[in-house]
Amino acid sequence: QVQLVESGGGLVQAGGSLRLSCAASGRTFNVSVMGWFRQALGKEREFVASISWSGGSTYYADSVKGQFTISRDNTKNTVYLQMNSLKPEDTASYYCAATAPGFRWSQLASQRALNYDYWGQGTQVTVSS
Repeated sequence: QVQLVESGGGLVQAGGSLRLSCAASGRTFNVSVMGWFRQALGKEREFVASISWSGGSTYYADSVKGQFTISRDNTKNTVYLQMNSLKPEDTASYYCAATAPGFRWSQLASQRALNYDYWGQGTQVTVSS
């Protein structure tokens, strides 16, 4: 069983930055694809970014491309989401997710929430205008 714990959310003014962290328990972190999703109030959960086992491949939703950066440190069992130039429309609860061990990363597969077996509890990001 994998447990994911997000941190780093908060209130920030438009144009500011935040870095989210997601710490994972378990021994299989380094062979799990990791993803970030977000859900704004009254909207469906949407894909934000994903990263392959080694960190060598990443994929972003068009809405955050060039603005957010996903990374991972397998020695610390942690995945990060660096968010820059934040906008009010980035306000949402952000969720970290992990696939089952051995899942093969691809752009298409990694953006589907159904492919992730483990989810964190979410961290709130609020961007004021």
